Amino acid sequence: MQTINRFLYGPTPEEKVRAWQAKLGQESRKLDRDMRQLEVETGKARNTVKQLAKKGDVKSARILAREVVRSQRQKDRLSVSKARLGSIGMQLKQQLAMAKVTGSLQKSTEIMRLSNSLVKLPQVSQSMREMSMEMTKAGILEEMMEDTLAMDDDEDLEEEADEEVDKVLFQLTDGKLGQAGSVNTELPPVEQSPEDEEIERNLEKYRQELNGILSG
Repeated sequence: MQTINRFLYGPTPEEKVRAWQAKLGQESRKLDRDMRQLEVETGKARNTVKQLAKKGDVKSARILAREVVRSQRQKDRLSVSKARLGSIGMQLKQQLAMAKVTGSLQKSTEIMRLSNSLVKLPQVSQSMREMSMEMTKAGILEEMMEDTLAMDDDEDLEEEADEEVDKVLFQLTDGKLGQAGSVNTELPPVEQSPEDEEIERNLEKYRQELNGILSG
């Protein structure tokens, strides 16, 4: 009888919620992997900033420090998004409890708000769009608001990055660069060495790796 009902009416509310919770778990684990990878590459970049500052290459140090700032923001965004996935899971758990009483899923403005936030993140955007469509059909969500999907992080980064880069440089160089001096201050240059050439190669390598991770 249950098989016939599923064929005629589709999955039960409980089955739908279980499937969504499983997807949320998968996306949460994916964000964990992304954050670990980002942490590794950021650590390498931090060490290179210190090396660049030590040999007096302030310009390159600032360039890479800007990528460190971007990666810090991205890690924060991923962490917040993981928490939102967990919040949706808790909301669905409450929906499941209500469905056992009422026999149906109820509209949720909280899940709507969290979903609208999550579709902005490239790492989970596709999955959240698909899940949101399913939840809309199930009566939990209304139509997604397309004008909430734009991300303006790049503009915010340009407005605030210089101050944050100075802070990062100050911290990573034990006060030699950043807040203690002007943006264009150069340390006394030292003679180029094979080690310096390797640092230069690492600079571009880490910039590319971080950009790859940050672009999702």
